[in-house]
Amino acid sequence: MSEQIGTVTWISGPVVRARGSRYVGMLELVEVGEERLVGEVIGLNGDIITVQVYEETSGMKPGAPMYGTGLPLSVELGPGLLKSIFDGVQRPLPLIEIESGSFIGRGMRLDPLYRKDRWKFTPTAKVGDVVSRSAIIGTVMETETFEHRIMVPADLFGTLSWVAPSGEYTIEEPIAKLKVGNQEKVLTMLQRWPVRKPRPYLNRLRGTTPLITGQRVLDTFFPVSKGGAAGIPGPFGSGKTVTQHSIAKWADAQVIVYIGCGERGNEMTEVLQEFPHLVDPRSGRPLMERTVLIANTSNMPVAAREASIYTGITIAEYYRDMGYHVALMADSTSRWAEALREVSGRLEEMPAEEGYPAYLAGRLAEFYERAGYVETMNDHIGSVTIVGAVSPPGGDFSEPVTQHTKRFIRCFWALDKSLSSARHFPSINWLDSYSEYLDDVAEWWQEKVGKDWLKMRNHAMELLSEESRLSQIVKLVGPDALPDEERLVLETSRLLREGFLQQNAMDKVDAYSTIQKQIRMLELILHFHERGLRIVKHGAPISLIHNLPVVDTLIRMKGLVPNEELEKMEDIQKQIDEQMSQLDAEYR
Repeated sequence: MSEQIGTVTWISGPVVRARGSRYVGMLELVEVGEERLVGEVIGLNGDIITVQVYEETSGMKPGAPMYGTGLPLSVELGPGLLKSIFDGVQRPLPLIEIESGSFIGRGMRLDPLYRKDRWKFTPTAKVGDVVSRSAIIGTVMETETFEHRIMVPADLFGTLSWVAPSGEYTIEEPIAKLKVGNQEKVLTMLQRWPVRKPRPYLNRLRGTTPLITGQRVLDTFFPVSKGGAAGIPGPFGSGKTVTQHSIAKWADAQVIVYIGCGERGNEMTEVLQEFPHLVDPRSGRPLMERTVLIANTSNMPVAAREASIYTGITIAEYYRDMGYHVALMADSTSRWAEALREVSGRLEEMPAEEGYPAYLAGRLAEFYERAGYVETMNDHIGSVTIVGAVSPPGGDFSEPVTQHTKRFIRCFWALDKSLSSARHFPSINWLDSYSEYLDDVAEWWQEKVGKDWLKMRNHAMELLSEESRLSQIVKLVGPDALPDEERLVLETSRLLREGFLQQNAMDKVDAYSTIQKQIRMLELILHFHERGLRIVKHGAPISLIHNLPVVDTLIRMKGLVPNEELEKMEDIQKQIDEQMSQLDAEYR
């Protein structure tokens, strides 16, 4: 039983001050009031303890007791994480609903991982093995298709003096004993790790493999490497959540961690209702079998929203340490920053730009720094890729959260309200977006598709940039004032926009594009431009090129040609060559 460490003297929303023991530690987990609300120590000044409480504090009075635990805010790690839905401090929401209905009762404490489930443990280490930190000592099938690797805790190493035989065990039953110096530690499948402390790894490696999402505008134009960090800023209604859903469903990550951080309750409800019914395209099994959901909606206590980001990234690092590639979706970091701002205001700290605390940039840096492509302590290769949504008020990308985020990420997917209003999805603006991973992943593309992807991509971007410049002229004087070569640029750019960059997430064929299909589509559009340029130089009017039947085929090929029937692309190329040759013959 935890002992009383102080008495509450001051309450301001989620921030509480108490007078008491001088032996409390910073970031220690405490329990406040008779209901024992969960909180975390965020300030110490003599015998004054400042705590942010992760639950609603209404009704609390000065004089309420405060109890210490001696432990930092931690998450439970072990079999049973996948398929789970937690709140920001890892309370299991489905179990809470059974206990207290649709609203979380104050002071409600339930174990995040179910203690009575028995898991079939298969040892891979033996007695006498000298094991390092995070060494894998056995495996458990967490779902029908996912192997959970049981590791030595990341802060222990030594010699195994006993290993349990193959069999079924709960997460609290001993599965091994580890001799550490003169002590013998009992190991179970259940571990705990402080959420604000990054899990250790051996080496950080350069990420040279892109995270394939099946979204053409991302994979071909603005790729993020595995272990990289990307930001999706965009105003309300521009498609941030749908884009993240598509990435979660189709990305070639082995584990998905989805954090709904401060989003509206109805939006998060859609996620919670849809995800259990989504089918994993790779296994045909439910997508939830490799997903962890963390839901901390805007009507939940604000301090828990701040913790949810750290809870999610710690779970992601745990699976990374097993040697898996993990994709983490944070929706949205702006709401998380707003939680920082509110708590900072309650603490009466000096505000910086737009009221955010001065340490906003530092906190964002700490979060994105935990992405990485690493060699783990057990000599596996794993990665955590972070995709963070940003919700700038009014779509203003000059506001602090967006600007600071840009400093710590290398991939920026800027959503455009005007594109979404024009029903162009994903509404990623190709002129405002960028990726600094292009050179890193170029060799991988060369090996996988055998073509100069980077050269083709850059050529397409030049055409789109040129279109933007020409569009300004067209608005002033009309398209007829342009020479036919420049009007061809506008025509090819239209093909790129409508036939390549636009993608229908609801279409069975178009929802996901393999990299082979993506590069072939791009190649055909650029081939069309090259052939058209030659004919225009011979004097053919652009209107004839615009009216070629193959133009409509190029726009519709994304939905006409399934990923497994790419030979149909050859027919489209023949149509381009035949129709262009016919025109060429007339004007040569």
